[in-house]
Amino acid sequence: MAAHTGLPAPALGRIGVPAFPPVALSADAPPFTPMRADGRQLDSPSEAEKHFSRCAAKLRALRADSGQLREELNLLFDQLLSENYNRTFCPSISIRPEDVCTLLEHASCLVPLSQEHLVIKFCQLIHHLLNQLKIIMDDKTLDVLMNYTAKALKVCSTWTHSDILLALSTVVYGNGHQCQQLLRDLLGEDGVLMLYSAPSQPNMELRRVALTCMANFCYRMPGQLPLDDQYRSACFGVFLKTMQSPKPSNTDELFYCMVIQAALKGLQCCVSGGKWKFGGEEELGSVLAALKRLMFQGAPGVSVEWPAVLYPARLPQYEGLSAPKPAEPTKFSEPPKDASAPGKASGNKKRKSRGKGKKTSSEERRADDGEEDDKTAVPVLQKERAREGDRGEGEPLLKTSAPSLYPSWKRNSSDSEFSDPDGNAQSKLRLYHGRVRQAALQCLLAVVKGVEKRTLYGYWSSFIPDSPIGGPPPLNILTIILKDPSPKVRAFALQVLSAMLDGSRQFLAVAEDTASPRTSYTPFSFLLATAVRELHRALSLALLAETSSQTLTQVIKCLAYLVANAPYHRLRPGLLSPLWKQIRPYVRHRDVNVRVSVLTLYGALVTTQAPLPEVQLLLQQPEGSGSSSTGSFTPQDSSLSWRTRDGVSSPSSARVTRSQLSSHTHSPHVLRTPGEDDSAPPWLLQLCVSLVIQPREEQSDSEGAGTGGSVALEPSPVRLEALQVLSHLVRGYFSLAQACLCEIGQVSARCLGETDPSIQLHGAKLLEELGTGIIQQYRAENNVPESSRVPMSQVVQFWTEVLSGPLNGALQNEQHPTLQTSACDTLSSILPQAFAQLPEKTQLMCITVLLGLTYSENYLVKTAAVRALGIYILFPCLREDVMFVADTANTILAALDDRSTNVRAKAAWSLGNLTDTLIVNMESVGVEFQQELSDMLLLKMLQAATRAAADKDRVKCNAVRALGNLLHFLRQTQLTRSAFQRPLEDAVRALVKTVQSEASMKVRWNACYALGNAFRNPALPLDSASWSCDAFSALCHVVTSCKNFKVRIKSAAALAVPAHRSCYGDTKRFSCVWHSLATALENSEDTNDFLEYRYSASLRHTLSQALLHLLSVSQSQDMLPLGRSLASEEGKSIKEHLIKYLRVDEGVREGVEGEKETGEDSFNPQQRITGLQETLIRLKGLKAEVEKREEEDRSKDIVVNFLEDLVKLCEEP
Repeated sequence: MAAHTGLPAPALGRIGVPAFPPVALSADAPPFTPMRADGRQLDSPSEAEKHFSRCAAKLRALRADSGQLREELNLLFDQLLSENYNRTFCPSISIRPEDVCTLLEHASCLVPLSQEHLVIKFCQLIHHLLNQLKIIMDDKTLDVLMNYTAKALKVCSTWTHSDILLALSTVVYGNGHQCQQLLRDLLGEDGVLMLYSAPSQPNMELRRVALTCMANFCYRMPGQLPLDDQYRSACFGVFLKTMQSPKPSNTDELFYCMVIQAALKGLQCCVSGGKWKFGGEEELGSVLAALKRLMFQGAPGVSVEWPAVLYPARLPQYEGLSAPKPAEPTKFSEPPKDASAPGKASGNKKRKSRGKGKKTSSEERRADDGEEDDKTAVPVLQKERAREGDRGEGEPLLKTSAPSLYPSWKRNSSDSEFSDPDGNAQSKLRLYHGRVRQAALQCLLAVVKGVEKRTLYGYWSSFIPDSPIGGPPPLNILTIILKDPSPKVRAFALQVLSAMLDGSRQFLAVAEDTASPRTSYTPFSFLLATAVRELHRALSLALLAETSSQTLTQVIKCLAYLVANAPYHRLRPGLLSPLWKQIRPYVRHRDVNVRVSVLTLYGALVTTQAPLPEVQLLLQQPEGSGSSSTGSFTPQDSSLSWRTRDGVSSPSSARVTRSQLSSHTHSPHVLRTPGEDDSAPPWLLQLCVSLVIQPREEQSDSEGAGTGGSVALEPSPVRLEALQVLSHLVRGYFSLAQACLCEIGQVSARCLGETDPSIQLHGAKLLEELGTGIIQQYRAENNVPESSRVPMSQVVQFWTEVLSGPLNGALQNEQHPTLQTSACDTLSSILPQAFAQLPEKTQLMCITVLLGLTYSENYLVKTAAVRALGIYILFPCLREDVMFVADTANTILAALDDRSTNVRAKAAWSLGNLTDTLIVNMESVGVEFQQELSDMLLLKMLQAATRAAADKDRVKCNAVRALGNLLHFLRQTQLTRSAFQRPLEDAVRALVKTVQSEASMKVRWNACYALGNAFRNPALPLDSASWSCDAFSALCHVVTSCKNFKVRIKSAAALAVPAHRSCYGDTKRFSCVWHSLATALENSEDTNDFLEYRYSASLRHTLSQALLHLLSVSQSQDMLPLGRSLASEEGKSIKEHLIKYLRVDEGVREGVEGEKETGEDSFNPQQRITGLQETLIRLKGLKAEVEKREEEDRSKDIVVNFLEDLVKLCEEP
């Protein structure tokens, strides 16, 4: 309209926005209307919307009895079909879904099934609108369209069924579970879809659409119910048969590719979103065999007899070499009929093959986003194969007459015998073959994710080589990664390999090649080690050759999965060093995703089996030694050097402010040993610090426009990954990072001071790792020399600076609870000795903040605060402070009533720690501390722990621990008070109930230990209390019958705790305890679980100690049952085990666990014999009761003789 008014076109500003001249403000001025870049109003509808509205209005105005109905419908359908509603083409289009649904419902009433041409156009319109506008239909429209298309399939002629099925497939997409009324007619034994999708169907287009429709029936969106298993299994069978069936002789290769692609999509929909439910080993092997064949669809030079089934074993008859067929095309990769030989191709320019040398800027390489091969170079593996080739047993072999998978269309144009149209046909065929390979890999990825890992391990050898010795190269997933011309196909192959490696640590843990190889046979551990080495070699070659940034990212991610799961401590060193140096230049790659994936790989390297000697040596190498020491790797072009200018690295990108983090000059060819120049910080640490805090100097390709002169840091994903690597480095190699403790602390403080919550969170986690590393150094059991620790003064200075910095803001940031949680964890990682030396106001701040955060409304924050208090209560400088103990106890008691299980579980853990502190104070401070602590508070703690003992296992396991400590801590004056009588009985019965329950074994052995802990309290009325009998009975039952040996160990240790004979009650109870221990000792090797057998030695040790303890406290009234036991066969068994216990040296006892609770664990054999002699002397001096003197004397003689024999046998050399 502007052209008619004579107005000039507006000038464009510097960013493409119309620059209108300024207009003076006036009351008469028209209101401001925002405009699009194309000059239209922002709220004005697009042409497509206007067109749809006009057509929809006309269509809704039509009635079934209109005279010109057919002509008008034809015209409106044509107009609607001619418009492009794709939001990719027109993002601003906004047609309401309800308008589309109304239009389609009304049109279905106007189009009679007798008018087949109109039916076809209407079906095309259904597909056109629903597919392009991505409409989610309401239930009414779904029913109307499903019933219409189903009826059309029954009434209309066969020639219309392709369009009808296309419309039906669009309607049922993601709605398969809502189509129950149609499934029988469509997917039953004689259903339309089963008929049209059968391999015998001659119409390939009809077959393709039927398969697509079945795939859409099987597809389900997240959260939706799956299709019924009956119909899903039927579809699965059709898809598998289609994949297995050969191409009909009279069918065009392109149509066949489309049919196979539809079947692959359907199989993927069947498998996705759940576990494998389609039969056993035979079905899985058939699927894997078909997918493996289709992974190489159209690959030139492949002529093999593919197996119909893959079995989880490498047998020679599988995938053998087929007979040469020089005059025939490849079986599954047929070129067009006019192709005279597989080696001839269209006239594309000759490409250079990928090699190891440095690439020049003019060298052509594989495109980043190409669908297929015409922009792709080929990797070279022939030299590698010649040097360390792969044995081809059990794998499909290539034709010896053709180069291994060398794309024939890459040869010199002078070799081509095709005209230009032939070349275009070849390009299109290659495009479709690539789509089939891509779909096969997508389907294989779904299978890998759906099948149980343990089942899938048996098929690894079919996809991952494990034999590097001789023979032609096999066809496996590494072949695709290295040689497929399509970057998308290579990327999907890498995703499949990553999924196979993910979670495979337990499987690969048996890999080992450190021992000398055997010549008679190859052990499985060596095969696995070979597979790991082959993966390293192939992925390193892929890393060297890959030029597509997206695929390069997948290569590096796949390497990270491999590094995270491989057992390098069981493999010969040398795998990680080349990889470490090879990926080093990529940290300067232009693509952000590549840089992030490289940092992820470095994180995996410093995490796997840390500290690993090879990685430790690599970390200590100087900065300049990486790129030139290998001699075989050169970064690929300027895409890697975006952080450098004129070939010189910027000082700010390589150095950190402190001189400690400056780079050091070393010869690049000399490897330093860990002892040399340890003051230099690791290069990786310097890199990560620079990535986090140093500004970048240039913009990378994937980061968009600059920020207009302001200092720009690295993109957030790079900084976050660098902080993660720093955390991994500090956790695994703290001894190397400790020299930069303050500098790393400053980095964390800077991150906490930023506005990005993610950066703040990772900064807090880095501080936590630093604190944890310091604590580990100061733990006595780690035996770190004083000279190697971080000096205490430096630790105090570090935490003083941290606690006076931005950490306080993070603790009070209620808008980001996750950050508060991490800040609480940071406070809990302060070294206890350093906390004692902090200023008093700083200590008070930490305690006050944590006490306050336990009342947070967010359960994550509350959980972290309660946990931190549970750690602080163990600090020597705080545990004797009665006020702090009381405040912490009240806070924990409140948390034990929280509705969140996580909060209650952590509160129970903290209560267990607090009661541990009570026991320590009772032994170190004495009665004074017990008297200062409020009786009412102790009573509340006892009652709360008793209630928690009935909670879930996560809460219960620590609640019973707290009960045992509290029953041990209570004094005589408290136990005699009436207020404590009922809670005391409830507490003991809660422990007894837990011991006898079917709870987890950890809960039960904690309960057994808690009863033993309670028995240590001399004020506890074990001899007279009503609950005492139940406690001993429960322990006696468990020690003889529990399947878990660790529970038996704890119960036996608890039965040996009472120090006086009166605690065991009358003779009957004492005799019951004795016989239970004797029976348990006799059956200490009886188990059906091999995992329990390793604890049998520990169990025998504890039982023997408990029996000797009973003999040491026994009295004259106990001689009768003891004498009968020792004089029987039971006594012989007891004697054998006691001799072993008394003779065995502490240093050679095997696997004794759970004995720290017994009093004589540290005694050597001589001390045990001395104790036995003292027991013998005491028993000889016992006087029997007058009424039963004669009988008791005889029994006492049996016991004495038994002990004397033991002493003599043990004193013999």
